Amino acid sequence: MTTAPTDISATPSGSFAIGGDLDVVRLGYGTMQLTGDGVWGWPADRDNAVAVLRRAVELGTTFFDTADSYGPVVAEALLKEALHPYADDVVIATKAGLTRQGPGVWTPVGVPAYLRQQCEMSLRNLGVERIDLFQLHRIDPAVRLEDQVGELMDLRDEGKIRHIGLSEVSVDQLQMAAALTPIATVQNLYNLANRDAQELLEYCEEQGIGFIPWFPLATGQLSGEDSVLSAAAAEHGATPSQLALAWLLRRSPVMLPIPGTSSVAHLEDNTAAAAIELTDDEYAALTALGD
Repeated sequence: MTTAPTDISATPSGSFAIGGDLDVVRLGYGTMQLTGDGVWGWPADRDNAVAVLRRAVELGTTFFDTADSYGPVVAEALLKEALHPYADDVVIATKAGLTRQGPGVWTPVGVPAYLRQQCEMSLRNLGVERIDLFQLHRIDPAVRLEDQVGELMDLRDEGKIRHIGLSEVSVDQLQMAAALTPIATVQNLYNLANRDAQELLEYCEEQGIGFIPWFPLATGQLSGEDSVLSAAAAEHGATPSQLALAWLLRRSPVMLPIPGTSSVAHLEDNTAAAAIELTDDEYAALTALGD
């Protein structure tokens, strides 16, 4: 058995080619927690947020997930402040399609003109000429899926985005979108304790579509003094959260976890999970927790 290394790096998590041509280190970083309370406004300590992002790059992270609605705009602006000009291997994925009316309030808007406007704003806020991965944050039920995805296709054809992704979709919705154009990634709720998107993950595996699990560290109900998760973590000198990330990374080669945090220490803890190797028995025992 192995323990988390002293020399922490995200690179042992391996790599994945988004869209078949955009290589990223599989253990990424999600920026939502860098904003204020309710994912609204600026963080209390802006310098700390910048330090977290820069430390992530130092640790070998190359895949950063954000959205125009985080703040709104705040997370994108922090990425630019911290990392621009971006290293050649840094990939920033952003999203549009959720509007904000206040802390904790999210409303889907998939009107094509709005999606185009937000893409243009993200290009400016991130300081890039092309967005590597542009994701539809939610499918707006009031707008035809063909119109929403069609606008992203137009933006791609114009060279403003490289790959198209979806968030919180069903297998049927993914298939409908994929009938129009290649879909590079999907982003759905998935973790050791919540596997409602299992069928979607399996479909992504079959199609070579990257699967970005948001909220990857839901371990509270599975950990405890005598739990299987806690016992396995103790064997590795790790935490239950680190084991949950290690399980995700082993669960599928298309898995791209993006744990987020506003703490450098917590970032380092999360990154250390990349080097944890579960035995077959440990992986089976953890997998059985969700059965």
